[in-house]
Order: sequence, then C-alpha cells, then structure tokens
Amino acid sequence: MNTCYSGSPRHPVFVALKETVKQCGIPRHEFSDLLIAFRQDQTVTRFDTFDEVLGYCRYSANPVGHLVLYLCGYSDAERQRLSDYTCTALQLANFWQDVLVDYGKGRIYLPLEDLRRFGVTGEDIAQRRATPQFITMMKFEVERAREWFVRGLPLVKMVSRELAIDIELFSRGGQEILNAIERQGFDVLRSRPVISGARKLLLVARAAAGKLLLPHHAQPRRVPGAR
Repeated sequence: MNTCYSGSPRHPVFVALKETVKQCGIPRHEFSDLLIAFRQDQTVTRFDTFDEVLGYCRYSANPVGHLVLYLCGYSDAERQRLSDYTCTALQLANFWQDVLVDYGKGRIYLPLEDLRRFGVTGEDIAQRRATPQFITMMKFEVERAREWFVRGLPLVKMVSRELAIDIELFSRGGQEILNAIERQGFDVLRSRPVISGARKLLLVARAAAGKLLLPHHAQPRRVPGAR
C-alpha cells in the first residue's frame, strides 16, 4: 500500500490503485483506517459503550463511503460527515441483524452498557432467550440506527443523480433490515431477520424509477489531474 504513495508498486492491482489515488486525490489515511479495523477485529470482541462501537465504525465502515466520494469527485468535509452517518447506520443495521451470528463467532457488538442498562446478560444471548428486557433493548438500538440513517439523508441532494440513487438504495436497504427486525418483534435470537426477495425487487424498482424522476443534483468537482 505504501508504494502507491511513495515508490513503484509491482502488483497490477497496486499499479492501477496508484494511478487512481493520484487522479482522485485519495489520502493515505483512508486505507490505513481500514487496516486499523482489520487489526482490531483480531483482538476486540466486546464494546463497553456505544461510543466505542462508533469508534469501530469510524475505521471499518466510514472510510468506504469516503472512498466512493473521492472516486466520484467529492472531497469536502461536509459530504464526508453525512456519508459517515449513512455508513455507520448501515454497519449498525448489520450488527443488530447478526446478533446471534456474531455471538457464535465470539463477538458482541451490542454495547455492554446497554445490556446492563436494560438488564440483559450474555447468557440470554447464548441461550437465545428473547426476554422482555432484550426486546426493549433491541427496539432502542433499532430506533437509534434509524436516527443515523435520517442524519445522512441530506447527502442525497448534494451529489450527482447517479450517486444519489446508489446512496438512496443502500439507505433503503439498511432501513429495510431494521424493518425486518421490527417485523420479527425485535427478536433477533429466534432467527436472522432477512429482506424478502419481493422487497429487494421493490427497492431496485424504486431506484430504477428514481433515475428517471430525480432531478440532477450537485455535480462533482473536477479533481486536479483527473481525466
């Protein structure tokens, strides 16, 4: 990775990446942040507070949104801030969807402070006991994730129409995961909430319709040296 910024990479992937990095002005830290998350995955399996969960999302999810913005010609802090809300919300939705799956891998992404606050134990998750306390906690977590999706929505009106449709599709998909959790009565221990094929088709259809109906939004600024 370092050779993409200083040196001469030999692997074809990094040769191409170096040119993209140069054309789009992508900072090195966007890639190093992802590596921080990869390393953290090897040692951290619990998060005491919600802020710690957000800190993990900062490295595991948010850089992906930044990279997409850079590739589309956007590099300003405001768009990145709004992208962070959406990427974090998507990560949270996946965490809440996969509580049981992650526990099977030895991980709990639900903040331990919330387990204590609502009276839920790790044993409840291990034994797949969706107690009233667990249901109340999951409802709280789902609503919190929904708030983060709402915070990121303004980005849709600040990018090109093509990118706006993609962002909206991802946001709708993440929110649909939260809806699936709610339809299950917030019991994610009984079975993994999933989006039905019909609902997936509906999301895609809405996105396709949006390409025709949405007005043009802010166009990307030219990146110095970009072709």
